Amino acid sequence: MKSANASERRQGIETVCVHAGVEPEPTTGAIMTPIFQTSTYVQSAPGEHKGYDYSRGGNPTRTALELALAALERAKHGISFASGLAAVHAIAQLLNPGDHVLVCDDVYGGTGRLFRRLFAKYGIDFEFVDMRRPADLKSQFRPATKLVWIETPTNPLLRIVDIRAVADLARAHGALTVVDNTFASPIFQQPLELGADIVLHSTTKYIGGHSDLVGGALMTSDNELAEQLRFIQFAGGAVNAPQECFILLRSIKTLALRMQRHHENACLVSDALSKQTAFSEVIFPGLESHPQYALARAQMSGYAGMVSVRLKGNFDDVKRFVSRLQVFSLAESLGGVESLVNHPETMTHASVPPEHRKRIGIDSSLLRFSVGIESAQDLIDDVVQALG
Repeated sequence: MKSANASERRQGIETVCVHAGVEPEPTTGAIMTPIFQTSTYVQSAPGEHKGYDYSRGGNPTRTALELALAALERAKHGISFASGLAAVHAIAQLLNPGDHVLVCDDVYGGTGRLFRRLFAKYGIDFEFVDMRRPADLKSQFRPATKLVWIETPTNPLLRIVDIRAVADLARAHGALTVVDNTFASPIFQQPLELGADIVLHSTTKYIGGHSDLVGGALMTSDNELAEQLRFIQFAGGAVNAPQECFILLRSIKTLALRMQRHHENACLVSDALSKQTAFSEVIFPGLESHPQYALARAQMSGYAGMVSVRLKGNFDDVKRFVSRLQVFSLAESLGGVESLVNHPETMTHASVPPEHRKRIGIDSSLLRFSVGIESAQDLIDDVVQALG
């Protein structure tokens, strides 16, 4: 990344978003990284090449993207994948039979499904626990505990986990800490600086930001971990296509601007929704009513665009409400410029065992809003008219 003063001071995240990983193309001077739409590369002699031999192992467009991803999280290494779950899969492949993993109990449904239904059959023990009270977590560690999986804010209940406290516990017990930072984005939370070993993103969400691609990423400053993860990326082959890398690079340039608007809109929308008597609960880390508001303020610089609510009434009332929304669209995923609403129980978290959903509070009344960058007043008006 080009900067005359990089050694003198740390650049702002807005500057990082625009310039990280990008150098003018040397032949033409093009300011945008080209799409290297190629599968293979000509070698001057057997085993002698210009740094690339096959695009599963490396592609110049992906290299630029990975440099940008690393810079976003102030990491030494960024490793890009074809999906967020491919990135989760890569971390799970660091484990061995007999290993024990502590997983945040309110976690993305796809992550839980991958752990419960795919990797558990290989003799890895995944234990889903409430991580809101680090002091209570200490007793959950075992000699076989090798990994602690944090998601904060959690999906979909927007609970906050104290990254530094949990990472300190994990380190004391010889375990690695992974933080899924998708909901906060690198703009509002920097887990590596709070003690995490690996940061994960579904780049499909805020980093991509336009609902037009699927991707994932891992960032770390641990050289040995990076080497292992790069081998898994190469051997497993779950890499982005060059065009998707280009689109992600383009999206990163506006990430800071978009996140600020998501944050501002979500603050306004959550405040307005908290005044509506039709909701029994409005969950947003930026509301003083959030039970972990102080912790959120301490470890986050903003709250992004996720707001969850509980609608009074039964499931028919929920279906009637979402059917009347006109600006919010009923859909899975999140983090795009357009506003979405999701019903976790029947959509993103349908694969979570019913008894676990009931225990943590994912029921038919729960809705998760992904607040986009439209007019905040239009979004508020849409919810009000849908309540009818």
